[in-house]
Amino acid sequence: MNVAAVSVKPDSYLTLHYRLSLADGEGDVVNTFGTNPATLQMGVGQMAEPLERCLLGLREGVRQVFELGPGEAFGERSPDLIQRVTHSLLARHGTPETVYEPGDLVEFPTPDGQRFAGVVKEVHDSWVLFDFNHPLAGQRVRLEVEILGIL
Repeated sequence: MNVAAVSVKPDSYLTLHYRLSLADGEGDVVNTFGTNPATLQMGVGQMAEPLERCLLGLREGVRQVFELGPGEAFGERSPDLIQRVTHSLLARHGTPETVYEPGDLVEFPTPDGQRFAGVVKEVHDSWVLFDFNHPLAGQRVRLEVEILGIL
């Protein structure tokens, strides 16, 4: 098989450098350029599916930049994902003495053993307002990749 003909497929294992940033240049969210490259398996959730779709068909040695519009990479922001959680519920399912501050990232377990996170927006006497949207939801993002190896 001609190695130059190998391209990224939905189940490929990759070694790559990548940089994910806001499209407006507000800094990097992740950047492996200049450090150790990342390795990932396509299709198992190690990278958001819309970002993985950008990689499909790329060949080893390719360096490319993708711009994804608001909501394309991490979905649109949803007002339904901004929720009040009572202090009593938080105490029942966590550590009762925890003090929450705006900006805190709090992880919650789900009944099936998964985890999800929310950012504290407001704290009141009887409840805490959480934003469960992905932090990059509704944002334009830029993905720069360099494919180093494909298996």
